[in-house]
Amino acid sequence: MRHTLLLLAIVALALPVRATNVVFILADDLGYMDVGFNNPDCFYDTPSLDALATESMRFTAGYAACSVCSPTRASIMTGQYPARSRISDYSGAPNGREVIPDDPTDTKGGDFKWHGRRPILPAPYLEAMPFSHTTIAEYFQSKGYATISVGKWHLGDKGSWPTEHGFDINIAGVRGGGPGKGGYFSPYNNPNLEDGPMGEHLPDRLADEVVKFIGAHKEKPFFVYLPLYSVHTPLEGRPDLVEKYEKKREKLGLKTEYEPEYPRGNRTVQDHAVYAAMVEAMDMAIGKVLKAIDDNGLADDTIVVFFSDNGGLSTGQDSATSNLPLRAGKAWCYEGGTRVPLLVRWPSVVKSGVTCDVPVISTDFYPTLLDLCGFDLMPEQHIDGVSFAKLLKDPTAKHERPPLLWHYPHWGNSGGIPHSAIRDGDWKLIRHYWRKDPELFNLAKDPGERNNLAKSEPEKFAEMNAKLDALLKETDALLPFKNPRQPKKPLEKW
Repeated sequence: MRHTLLLLAIVALALPVRATNVVFILADDLGYMDVGFNNPDCFYDTPSLDALATESMRFTAGYAACSVCSPTRASIMTGQYPARSRISDYSGAPNGREVIPDDPTDTKGGDFKWHGRRPILPAPYLEAMPFSHTTIAEYFQSKGYATISVGKWHLGDKGSWPTEHGFDINIAGVRGGGPGKGGYFSPYNNPNLEDGPMGEHLPDRLADEVVKFIGAHKEKPFFVYLPLYSVHTPLEGRPDLVEKYEKKREKLGLKTEYEPEYPRGNRTVQDHAVYAAMVEAMDMAIGKVLKAIDDNGLADDTIVVFFSDNGGLSTGQDSATSNLPLRAGKAWCYEGGTRVPLLVRWPSVVKSGVTCDVPVISTDFYPTLLDLCGFDLMPEQHIDGVSFAKLLKDPTAKHERPPLLWHYPHWGNSGGIPHSAIRDGDWKLIRHYWRKDPELFNLAKDPGERNNLAKSEPEKFAEMNAKLDALLKETDALLPFKNPRQPKKPLEKW
């Protein structure tokens, strides 16, 4: 018996340790309150994600590094704040490098001339991922992982697509941030996605591509990046699901309402039937991917991350959801713009069905995933990221990290004002670069950011200001700058 046990032990030691797979699912513009596991009263049905939450650790203070998409996506790929990487606005946004128009009152020339009517102009930013970075995909690729990106890229045009940044395969990733009008249904008009049958639904198709990849690569380690286009505009839903939510809205007697949030109105009710249909279709697609992991017997060997690139779109003409009690939404400095859903599942390691209230941010994924997979970290690359692997094993573990930084020296296309912000413990400071006074909030007591303590807490305000200055200096952050042709009639609303 002893010899048999010894032989088994020797054989076990000789067997290679199976590498850990990673499936990173990234929703687009999905708000913290848009999922049932964060919001029991959610108007939208998310059964697949709710089931995933019971098997995952749920983070109540998971943050995107920016309130718009491209910078957050770059922060995941690089482990760096947008201020440092210079990818600080969505690709295609008006850029501070553009020539200021001769006639600052001319608004017919598109966004670039439109910006000429502003008293301050946006800082320059990079519209594509620089090749100087070792992306997280390149790191996994160097370790023998099969890598694939399926969905939205929005980090550069041809020549800087996913296959140039560590992915073996790129499906549907292009420069643009949305699928375009009608693009949620085939024909897709996407050079990196073959059309399916007429009317095929994009989220379902992207899920099918991931399912095929997992089935074909289940014998070797893989890194799957699934940046869904859902639920970004244009708002287009499956007719059967739209009808379902129109009936639900009528049954509940819901009516669209807004509250003031200069210079826009902020949606306060979840009742958009088309958006609801998009959320549920996204949830179905994710459910299909999760089932494939389980059906292939890979659940114990696969880390699943679910995250969103920024908060829900609650302002502007395409406002689709409400993030209340969190304030405002996409492109804004408030919690509604940056606090997002976050789940991490790994049955063999991560505690499931529990919550963690410790703040983490999207720069932290790079070192965390390397840490969990047993690889050496790359502090010279993911310089702004801090591994939260210990939290995934014990949500009460001591976790020390510098304050969280947001730097958006741009005008949000949904109404946000150029800003910088910092969170340290329960305290959050927002510095606006136009019109608004600085704001200081205690998020433990005021998660909705309604009570500005900047004047009543002068010592804390000075402390937070100094910390923000230090972080902006350390990241060499670029600031918006004064318009040299100060317009006589500055643009007040946009």
